[in-house]
Amino acid sequence: MTRDEFSTIAYNGLWKQNTALAQLLGLCPLLAVSTNIVNGVMLALATIIVMALANVAVAALRNFIPHEIRIPVFILIVAALVTVVDLLFNAKLHELYVVLGIFIPLIVTNCIVLARVEAFAAKNPPLNSTVDGIFMGLGLLWTLAVLGAMRELLGSGMLFTGIDMVFPSLSPIQVLPADYPGLLIGLLPPGAFILLGCMIAWKNWMDARAAERAKRRPPTPEVVADTAEAGA
Repeated sequence: MTRDEFSTIAYNGLWKQNTALAQLLGLCPLLAVSTNIVNGVMLALATIIVMALANVAVAALRNFIPHEIRIPVFILIVAALVTVVDLLFNAKLHELYVVLGIFIPLIVTNCIVLARVEAFAAKNPPLNSTVDGIFMGLGLLWTLAVLGAMRELLGSGMLFTGIDMVFPSLSPIQVLPADYPGLLIGLLPPGAFILLGCMIAWKNWMDARAAERAKRRPPTPEVVADTAEAGA
């Protein structure tokens, strides 16, 4: 893998093709689990593990999987990995496992995982596919973390609620005054839709600004030379 390939994969996963803000995939767990940072980040970490391992498995076996049955085979691979992650969460983080509920097993049918397996891993070598799975998952992770933080602050004035389920020695942080009444809509699905819409609008605005700056940027000497040679 070259440096340019790595940079392109990382940029696509974290920003350009962000699964939540650009592709709008996996909205069900995105909106349901992002009531706080801890829930969102832990589900995203589980998704990263599954995506990375599924991508490398599919990339390694892509030449041996008949095209006609590729989707069922992909689902079987993802289901096996999700089962392992589900059992690990149940054994090591049981309280958090109960909170996340059905959304860990539902990673099997998550469009994010299946989309990357089909669109990227089935057409690229294992190393590139593994990096793609990791960065696509990291794009989901930062989106869930930011969305969870905003919802948590609006709803309760706190951050890291439930961190004791992961690290028993830690406790939530009271950011706003203790008498803050909380804004209920922040913890409800409508609040999640509104905040996610704001994040998508912010990303589109940032992309539009970047495109405008690119138009105003003077051409590089190489481009000028190529243009002059073409004219001659």
